[in-house]
Parts: sequence; structure tokens; C-alpha cells
Amino acid sequence: MEKRGLSLAEIQDVPQGNLILLAGHPGAGKSTFCHQMVLNNVATECPIIFITTEQSPSSILGRLKEKGMGEPAPGILNFVDAFGQTVGLELVERPDTVSATCVDLNSISMATTKLQERIGKKGILLAFDSLTSPYLFSGVEVTKFMRLFLSKFAAEGNSVVALVDEGCGKEEELGAMMSVADGIIKMEIKEDSRTINVVKHPKVRPTRIEAPLGRIEPGRIGIKSLFDNNLFDVSAMRQFIKAWMHGDEATLRRESGDYVNLFWPNLAQWSGMLWDPKRFPKLKYDLNKEDSSTTQEMVRFFPWHRRLLQKLMPKNFSKVKNMRKMIKRYAPYLQQEGSGIVEYLEDISKTDEHYFRVYESFDCCAFQNVGFAMAAYLPSNTAGGCEGAAKEEREWNAIETKCIGLGDPYCEFKVVPGEIAELRDSQEAADSTIIEKIHDRLMDRLMGFMLDGKPLVDRPRLGSDIHLHAVGHAFSFPYAAGERYQMALRMGGTKVGKEVGEHLMEAGLGEDEAVQRVINFLKHCKVGKVAAGETIKIEENCESFYMKLMKLKSQEPSCFFTTGFLNGVLSVVKNKRVRETKCIGAGDPYCEWEII
Repeated sequence: MEKRGLSLAEIQDVPQGNLILLAGHPGAGKSTFCHQMVLNNVATECPIIFITTEQSPSSILGRLKEKGMGEPAPGILNFVDAFGQTVGLELVERPDTVSATCVDLNSISMATTKLQERIGKKGILLAFDSLTSPYLFSGVEVTKFMRLFLSKFAAEGNSVVALVDEGCGKEEELGAMMSVADGIIKMEIKEDSRTINVVKHPKVRPTRIEAPLGRIEPGRIGIKSLFDNNLFDVSAMRQFIKAWMHGDEATLRRESGDYVNLFWPNLAQWSGMLWDPKRFPKLKYDLNKEDSSTTQEMVRFFPWHRRLLQKLMPKNFSKVKNMRKMIKRYAPYLQQEGSGIVEYLEDISKTDEHYFRVYESFDCCAFQNVGFAMAAYLPSNTAGGCEGAAKEEREWNAIETKCIGLGDPYCEFKVVPGEIAELRDSQEAADSTIIEKIHDRLMDRLMGFMLDGKPLVDRPRLGSDIHLHAVGHAFSFPYAAGERYQMALRMGGTKVGKEVGEHLMEAGLGEDEAVQRVINFLKHCKVGKVAAGETIKIEENCESFYMKLMKLKSQEPSCFFTTGFLNGVLSVVKNKRVRETKCIGAGDPYCEWEII
């Protein structure tokens, strides 16, 4: 029965002695909802312990201050930072903060208990944002943690709200988490509003509330804005594009070359998918499409003859003959960079419906028959190219119709103007079984290389390497992508690195030998010029190479995946962690990690 007139304030007040689970897909507004709970408690000077696993305490404070929070009274707002140590960020000493790690649930319990004793009274709000990252490291142990620690914490006269992403794991395991909770609130986005579904609550009847849709992607710069604000280095961009078009090597990376083993960007891409399977595919699609739609802005960097040819481009690409003209021009570049061998299927294409076949797609070549359409680059890249190269402004979209990942002998995709109804569902089609299969395939190949010297991946015609241009798309320009994408790379890299470390130790390798195998892997992939000693140093690191093309430099190190991966490995092998102290993206001559 629905209760009319229920306010958000009523469900944002967690009764003492209760554990509320706030669930929903990434981007549904769970963190915003949680922040409001925290603000309510700050306003009434009720003590808070905020366990953060996805952002630093300083970032959380920034969000709260944006929402109007002043300076909290001493002892009111306290943090368990289970983020920085997990992903290898520098830990800032704060009197209100105790560090922990998502890898070890016991460390979170101990840090929380320490703050609880420091506060010295009941009535604490424990805000846990979120359980998703610990779940991806510890699996079903999170349910036990909820029962033995969070529920006990609540029963001692406190309140607990814990957030979790739906779709991050098996449904039965999420169901087990829900069974522990005293209340369940589900959030989802519908059109231009958020729906808050109170499934059960200790003080409120089941009901649904519609709330306005707020900001979803904090920190997102946007690729077009980089052009609008003239943030590219003209000379570097012209040199890079000229070399890409002519197949020249070593324009940006004089010693390492401008090609990278495709396994490395695929490992980053699918590690991000492992952490955020429901949202990551759409983030990648939108970013790749946006980048490729900037053709008109990119023209200024083209050689003069390419600028002239661009002026001769058709008004639009609706007709088969016009699309054929564009693909004839660009397909050789795609093959040259190693992203795939692309053919335009003129015989089955028609006006406003175009089909393409791809052989040896770098996205898909190692994932035969995993049950999922894998291609993230070429479909969205082509759709964006149709938008950017044509003189007529028009939206285009693309969807795979065949894929090596679905068991087909090659990949095919369809490109049409306007929306594709089934596109969203296809991007969210990977359930936990498929994700595990993809992850297992990656780990089998990686450990086969590290332990037995087997090849990582190879293709009959294109070989194992792809150009830095395609690598940039695989990492999807995280400096422009926003915090959610950056987080997926950080956490995905940490999880995969931890698993690599565990496999190496289980194989009986010593600590130093295990680290050396990882360094050899990075060198084999041509990640950059790698050296390991008291620090780990990567010159010409491929993850941050795009920043060489820009005037803009990041405020902090931005090798999100590499840092997470190294941190995960060393946390297991040497009980150490890393912190990136220098980064090409921040204007340093190389990337370097301190081992601490």
C-alpha cells in the first residue's frame, strides 16, 4: 500500500539500531542520497563515521561543501579511508581519518572500531559508500561482514546506511546482503527523474518517491570542450596525426615505439568492466563516439592535402555511395593501426542502414564464444565519424550484429542515423557468468604467459600490436571521462593485480621473482620503458601518452589502471603498496611509483 505525501527526509533518517541497504545501478543517485543523510546529521551535530571506498575523504568533503556544508564541529565528521591505500594514492594525514583497505574487511572493522572508541558515545551514523569494491575483492565474505560487524554496530545504539551497486555480482549474493538489512531502499533512473523505491523500512511503509535528476558524472570534462578551449598542442597533434596516417613509428615514444601489445589495453578495458559491468560499456561507447565526432575540429591538425579532401566530403552519409567513399578513405588507417580489417558490406547496406564486417578486431580476438558482443571501439568510432565528417549535423549510432565473442567467425556491426532501441540493452547484457568467463579468459592467457611463456594473443594478419591512437580509445581518455570511469580503471586494476599476485605466489615463486615476472610482462606489452628497483619507473608510459598532445596537465598523477594493477600485485607479493609520485600526465618527464 502506498503512503501518500511521504518526504525524502523521512527515509533519510535512519533509526538507531538499524542497518539500511541502499541499492541501485551505478549513477542512480545513491551517493547523493547518502550525502544528504550525512548533511542532516552534521546539521544536528550527530557524529558520523563515513567509510569511503570509491573516493578520498577530501573529495567527499568537497562534495558536501558544494551542497552547503560549513565547517563541522570537532569530532562530528570522521572518515575510514578504504580508498587511497587500495588504489595506491598518497595518504594525507588527517586527525579525523583512519586508513584501511578494501582488500581486507578486517582492516575496515578495526578502523571503524577505533573511530567509534574515539567518539565515545552512541547515536553514530555509519555511512558506507560503498560495499561494491569490498565485494569485488571478498565476494560472499561481505555478507558475513554485514551480519557480524555492521549489524552489530547498529545494534549497539547506532545507525548504518550501506550502499551497493546492483549488477556488480551474482543476484543471489545481493539477495543475501538484502536479507541481512533491516531496511532496503532501491534507486533507479526513469526518464528525467529518479525513482526511490522503499522496499522495506523499520519506520515507513513500502512506497515509491519520484525525485529530480541531479548531476551524474562529476569531474567530466568532455572531449569537445578540449577543442573549444584550445587545449591541444598544435605542433604535437600535427606530428602525431601525420605519423598515424603514414604508418611512421616512434613519433611520441622515441624509444618504445608507437605500438603496444593489445593485451594491455584489453586487460584495462575488461578490468574496468569487471568493476562496473552495467555502466562501463555505455561510458566507453559515449566517449569513443564523442572523440570520433570531432573530425571537423581535428581538421586544423591535418596535412594540407587531407584538409582539402575533407572539404570534398559528402553532405551526409545516408546513401551507400557516400558511405563507401568515407570507408574507402579510412579503412586503411584502421588496418594500419591494428584495430581491425574493415569491409563495407555494400550488397546488404541501403540508405540510412549500413553494415560493416571486421576481421581480427583487437577488442574481440581473444574472446571467442564468451557469450557477449565485445567490440567497444570500431562501432562507436564509426558512428562518431559519421557525425563528425559530414557537413550535415545529424546523430548516428552503431550496434554489433555478429561478434567473435558470440561465436561468429568475424564481427559485423550496423550504423544508422538516430537512436537504436536495442543499444542500451546490448550494453547491459553481460551478467556475472559472462563477466567471470571474460575475466577467466584474460587470467588464463596472462598466467600462461607469465608462468609458461605462452603467447598472450596474436592475429594471423595484424599480429599482436595496436597503435597508440587505438590504445587511447581503449583507455577512453580517462582525464576527460569523469570520476566514475577513473574509478572503474583504478579498482579494476587493483583487483586484477591482486589476483595476478596470488597466482604467482601459489605457483611457488619467490617475492623478487614474482615481481620480475610482472615487470617482464609490462616490457613485453611495450607499456613503456620499464625499470624496477627502489621505485618502479615507466618512461613513455602508454596510459598517459595522450597528455603529450595537450597543453592541459592534470593536477595529480593520472595512470589510474597502471597504479591499481601495481598496487594489487605488490599488496600480495610483498605486503607493500605503491604511490605514483611522478606522471607524464602531470607534466613530469616519466611516470614513477614509490614502493611503501
